Amino acid sequence: MNSIQFKYVIPQVFASREHQDSDVWQQDVVFQRGNTYLIEAESGKGKSTFCSYVMGYRNDFSGHVLFDDTDTKSMTVAQWTEVRQKHVSHLFQELRLFPELTALENVEIKNQLTHYKQREEIVRWFEMLGIADKQHAKVGVMSFGQQQRVALMRSLVQPFDFLLADEPISHLDDQNAAIMGDILMEEVKKQGAALIITSIGKHINFNYDKVLKL
Repeated sequence: MNSIQFKYVIPQVFASREHQDSDVWQQDVVFQRGNTYLIEAESGKGKSTFCSYVMGYRNDFSGHVLFDDTDTKSMTVAQWTEVRQKHVSHLFQELRLFPELTALENVEIKNQLTHYKQREEIVRWFEMLGIADKQHAKVGVMSFGQQQRVALMRSLVQPFDFLLADEPISHLDDQNAAIMGDILMEEVKKQGAALIITSIGKHINFNYDKVLKL
């Protein structure tokens, strides 16, 4: 997949608003593979909605979301499954980890499906992120910031053309945010992928190709 296009998309809940003042809603916006994007949003402007449209969890909008030339509203369940396994990875704001599993198990459970990373590289990420001693701790007893780092690793153990990261460093200090950014960008460049970061505040200080206001 080389592009994701939002073509005059507007969520139904926003349809009655006269002035959107958005670089995304009701615009023709194309996200190209290989570029980095920051989408800045105020609370209530539809950041989670945007992510849901990219991932196909919702389709309550007018306009068109296109993957290359394919309208997502015409896609089958099988096609969406392939997109989520091979083309678009999502780092959820709410993380969606399994609290009863250890940190390592949360990463490995996905890696066992994709067979994309060697255990040595995953262990190296734990060390770089400063949570090597938490590999065998259950996620449910870890802090939110530690869980964010686990969720990051889980989002990287698959092939992707686009990585959608929703508030990836909201609970991290500057040092850990920088390390997380280095790991994230290293994998994005390795895959020749696009990175789309959404944020209502703190974000990774990359040299973004484009900054959009939601």
